[in-house]
Amino acid sequence: MSQDTLAKRQFGHRARLALSPAGVRAADDQAHAARTLWNLLHAWWRMMPKEKRTLQQADAAIRQAREDIDFLAVLPAQAAQAVLKTYVRAWKNCWEGRADAPNFKGRFRTVLSVDIPQGRDLNIARVHRRWGMASIPKVGRVRFRWTKDLPVGKRADAENRITGARLIKDTLGWHIAFRVQTLEVKPGPHQGAEVGIDMGVTVPIACSDGETYGHGEWLTEKEKARLLHLEQRAARRKRHQRPGERTSRRLHRTYDRIAGLRAKAKRRALDWQHKTTTVIARTYGAVVVEALTIPNMVKSARGTIEEPGRNVAQKSGLNRSISGEAWGRTVTLLTYKTARHGGTLHKVPAPGTSRRCSACGVTTPGSRESQAVFVCKNPDCGWSGNADHNAARNVLHLYRTGLALVPAAGRAVVRRAKRVKPAAAR
Repeated sequence: MSQDTLAKRQFGHRARLALSPAGVRAADDQAHAARTLWNLLHAWWRMMPKEKRTLQQADAAIRQAREDIDFLAVLPAQAAQAVLKTYVRAWKNCWEGRADAPNFKGRFRTVLSVDIPQGRDLNIARVHRRWGMASIPKVGRVRFRWTKDLPVGKRADAENRITGARLIKDTLGWHIAFRVQTLEVKPGPHQGAEVGIDMGVTVPIACSDGETYGHGEWLTEKEKARLLHLEQRAARRKRHQRPGERTSRRLHRTYDRIAGLRAKAKRRALDWQHKTTTVIARTYGAVVVEALTIPNMVKSARGTIEEPGRNVAQKSGLNRSISGEAWGRTVTLLTYKTARHGGTLHKVPAPGTSRRCSACGVTTPGSRESQAVFVCKNPDCGWSGNADHNAARNVLHLYRTGLALVPAAGRAVVRRAKRVKPAAAR
C-alpha cells in the first residue's frame, strides 16, 4: 500500500483503572503535587520580569522547589516537566487568542491529573479479554479495563504506538487516557446519501429520510428516587449549617454520592451519542445540521424586578432538557466521525426550519399544531406529517439550495480581538 493512501492519526483512549487503596492514595498525592507545582510556577511566572521568563529559568525554579519541598518529591520528574510544558502552552494559547490566561488551580474545583509523557514507561500488557496491565511511575503495576485494542507488543512499531498517557480522576474514580499514534488508510469520498438532521428534546435526532434516533431515561426510576433523596438530604444539612462553618464530612459524602449518580447518567448519555453518531457517519455521505446558538437558547427567563419573566419554571425545565441532550457535543462527534469515514458535515441557518412546510415551501402561522404534528395551513397544499421530519427536510433543503454556512471544522473557538491583551501577558 502506497504512502499516499495512508494517514497518521492521533487519538486518545480512556480506560478505568483498578487501583488498590494504597494506589489511590499514591495517585492522589501525585495529582495534588502536580497542582501545587502549577500554582508555584504560576506565582513565579507573575513575579519574575519579562526577560527572565524562560524555560531554562522555569526549569531551574522547578528543580529547586522539588529539593526544598518534600511533598513535591512524590511527583515523578518527567511529570513535573510535563507541568511546565503545559503551563507554557497555556500562555501561548492565551497570547494567540485561543484561551484565557492560566490561573491558580483550587483544591476542590480542579480536575486531578498526572501526565506520563513517555509511552515506553507504561509497559502495557494484555492480561485477558477484559483487563490489561500498565506500569504507573511510583504507583506500580495497575490493571485497567481493556475495551479497545491498543498497539502494544507485536502490534507496536514506529508508526503505530502509544506515545504517552495521563491519569485523570473524576467522580467515578481514576482513569488512564492513552495517547495513541496510528497509521490509517485515508478514506475515499463517501458514496452515501445526503441527510438533514433536526435535533430536539422529545425526539433527540430526526432525519430527513424518516429515520429517528431516540433513547430512554439516563437513570432508572430507582436511581432517580435515590438522587432526589440525596439532594433533599444535602439541602437539609446545608440549611442547618451556620454561616462560615466548614462543610462536614457527612455532607461531603452526600455530595459525592450525588455526583456519582450524575456522572453515571452522563456516561450513559455519552455512550448513546457515540454509538448513534457512528451509525450516522457510516450511513450518510453528507450530514446537514442547524447552526444553533445553544447558549442563547438556555438563557434564563427570570427577568428583573422591574420586568419579571413569564413561565419561568417551564423555561427552566426546557433549559435543563436542552442541556441534557448536549446538542453541541453531538455536532462535535459528527464532525470528526464524518471526516473519518470520508463524509462531510455542513451547517445551515436555523430560523424558520420548524415553521416552513417542506412540501410547498410556504410558512403559514399555526402550521405546527403540536410537538409531533405539522399540518400546512396553505389552502393550496394541506400537507401533514411529523413535525420533526418536516424540519429535517427543511434543513436539507437549505443545504441543497446553497445556503450552507462555512463547513464545520470542529469545536468553535472564541478568539480575542488582536488589540486586547490580558494584563499579565508577556
